[in-house]
Amino acid sequence: MNEIEKRQMNMNRRAFLSKSALGIGGAALTSLLGYGCNIGGTSDPAKAISNKINAALGQGKLHFAPKAKRVIYLFQSGGPSQYELFDYKPLLDKMRGKNLPESVRNGQRLTGMSSGQDAFPLVGSQFKFKQHGKSGTWMSELLPYTSKIADEICVIKSMHTDAINHDPAITFFQTGSQQPGRPCIGSWLSYGLGSMNENLPTFTVLLSRGTGRKFGQPLYSRLWGNGFLHSLHQGVQFRSAKDPVLFLKDPEGITKQSRRNMLDHISELNHMHMEEFGDPEIASRISQYEMAYRMQTSVPEIMDTSGEPDHIYKMYGAQSMQPGTYAANALLARRLAEKGVRYVQLYHMGWDHHDNLPGALKNQAHDVDQASAALVMDLKQRGMLDDTLVVWGGEFGRTNYSQGVLTDTNYGRDHHPRCFSIWMAGGGIKPGMTYGETDDFGYNVAKNPVHVHDFQATLLHQLGIDHEKFTYKYQGRRFRLTDVSGSVVRDILA
Repeated sequence: MNEIEKRQMNMNRRAFLSKSALGIGGAALTSLLGYGCNIGGTSDPAKAISNKINAALGQGKLHFAPKAKRVIYLFQSGGPSQYELFDYKPLLDKMRGKNLPESVRNGQRLTGMSSGQDAFPLVGSQFKFKQHGKSGTWMSELLPYTSKIADEICVIKSMHTDAINHDPAITFFQTGSQQPGRPCIGSWLSYGLGSMNENLPTFTVLLSRGTGRKFGQPLYSRLWGNGFLHSLHQGVQFRSAKDPVLFLKDPEGITKQSRRNMLDHISELNHMHMEEFGDPEIASRISQYEMAYRMQTSVPEIMDTSGEPDHIYKMYGAQSMQPGTYAANALLARRLAEKGVRYVQLYHMGWDHHDNLPGALKNQAHDVDQASAALVMDLKQRGMLDDTLVVWGGEFGRTNYSQGVLTDTNYGRDHHPRCFSIWMAGGGIKPGMTYGETDDFGYNVAKNPVHVHDFQATLLHQLGIDHEKFTYKYQGRRFRLTDVSGSVVRDILA
C-alpha cells in the first residue's frame, strides 16, 4: 500500500470533519487577517500571526490610555513581617506577652505550625519606627534607604488574601488562582500587549536567595508559566551562571551561519506542519527558535554590567557587583526595562521567619533595602519612573503573636493572610501616600481593604487594560487574571 492509499484509509469521518474545519476556518481566518509569512532570515512568522490573531480577537488593543508601559515586580517570597517594616503598632509593645483576645482573632483558621499552641502571646517589633518625608510615612529603622524615598512610593497597609500557605498564596498573587495551571501576570501581559523589543523576551524572571533564611520556601517554574496561553508567552529565567539562559549557546563546532541555515530549514518544516495541522503551538515554536537566535547577541550584552559607572554601583550597593544577588538583579531589572522588556519579575527568597525573626529579618531587610530604593531613584533620574510600575511585596504577612516560645530577645511569627503591607511606585500611582489601615492590634483591616484581585485589576488598569474585558477562552470558559472579582483601587491613582 502506498502513502496515498494509507492516507485515504486513515481519513475516517472524524478526521475528515476535523480537516475540513481546519481548512474552512484557516481560509476564513486568512481572508479576515490578510497576513503572509516569510520563512528564513530574521523574519518571525509566529509573531506576525500572533499579532494579527490578537488584533482580530480584540487583544493587543488598549482599552484606555495607559500610565505605564512596563512593570518591575520585586516579589519578596516567604511573607515579610509588616510589623517590623511598615505597620507600626505601639499597642503590641504595651501588651507584650498577653494573649491575643479571641474577639480580635474571631476564630480565624491557623496554619498547622501554630494551631497547637495553647496561647498566642502578642509581640511588637524590636525595631524603632519613625515618620519620613513630607508624607510622614511610618517606616522601621531596618529600611534606612527606603525611608529616603517615602515621598516616591505608595504604601498599602490593607492588603489581604484568601491563602494561608506559601505555594497557594504565591500562585494566587501571580496567577489569580490558588490552583496551579493558570497563566501568570507576565504571560497575560505578553499575550495582551506584546513585545517592545524583538531581541529580548517580553517577560523575564530573576531569582535571588536571601541571607535571612537561606534554605526557605522553594519557588517553582510554573510561577512564570504560560498556563493555557501559547508557550510563546512563558517567562524566560535569566540565571547568574556562565550561561544566563539555558540551551542558548551554540555547541562547539557550530558556526553562526550553520545555526542560521539550520533554523531556516527547521522553520520551513515547521511552517509546512503549521499549514497542515493549524496548531498555533507550531507558530510559537518557530518564534522561540528565532528569539533564541537573536538572544545569542542581546543577552550577553544586557548581562554585562561592566560598563555601568561607579556611581551606579555605589547607588545599588556593593552587592550589585556580585551576580545573583538581589542588588545585582535590581540593577539588571533596570537594564532590562530600559531595553524594552515589558515585565521583569524579580523573586527574592528567605522571608519565612517562623523563628529567630529579629536576627533573620534584619539580614533579609539589609539584602533588599538599598537596591530597592536605588531602583526607584535610578528609574526616576532616567525619566522612566513615570511609565514604569514598580511593586514591592510578598504573598501574605505575619501574625501579631509569637509562634513558639516568646523570650526577651527572640520570637517568630506565623503566616497571616488577613492584612499585610506592600508598596508601589511610578506608573501613575500616587507618590508619598499611605493607603488603608489595620486595627490597633494589626490583625484585621480597619479601612480600605485591598484584595489580591483588586491589586491585579489596578496593575492592569495602569497598563491600559480593563481587567473584566481582558479574557482568554479556554475549554468553553472565558478566563481572566482576576477570575470573577476585583476592583481598581482608584484612590491610589495619580
